[in-house]
Amino acid sequence: MSGARARANHSLYLARILIRSWQTAQAEQQASRLALAQAFTCATRDHLLEAYGWFLLQIAAPDSLPEAPPRSCAELPQLSPGKARSGEISEFVLLENDGWLAQLLNTVRPSAGGLSSRDPRNLAAPVAAVESSAEQFAEWADALAEIFDRMGDSLDEY
Repeated sequence: MSGARARANHSLYLARILIRSWQTAQAEQQASRLALAQAFTCATRDHLLEAYGWFLLQIAAPDSLPEAPPRSCAELPQLSPGKARSGEISEFVLLENDGWLAQLLNTVRPSAGGLSSRDPRNLAAPVAAVESSAEQFAEWADALAEIFDRMGDSLDEY
């Protein structure tokens, strides 16, 4: 296992610790769901995005690893002349634009004001803010682990 893959796995492990802590705090009603989301969203998102970035570097296989991982395919180092983009990176580009990965990339810390805008289909009803939840982050962590395993197996074959 390369250094980038080990770092991806470690970041995913740290995200799962936060998710379990978030779920425990939620089950014990230690604070409101909004307060817990505000407390855990940024750190959990950061660990998941670090895991993703390190895995991107595993695929891209640069000559040396940067101090911090990229947060998206657009931040990957330029390809060497004559080298084609891998199918795995192309798949991630699609997921970053429209899919569960796009949702993760666009998650922001919930605010206390959450109901300030209206749904254009029904001007009388406010639109609820997109709520960050431990369950949603657990799904994203599972999706990352699943894709890491699948793509890791194919990368190991090369």
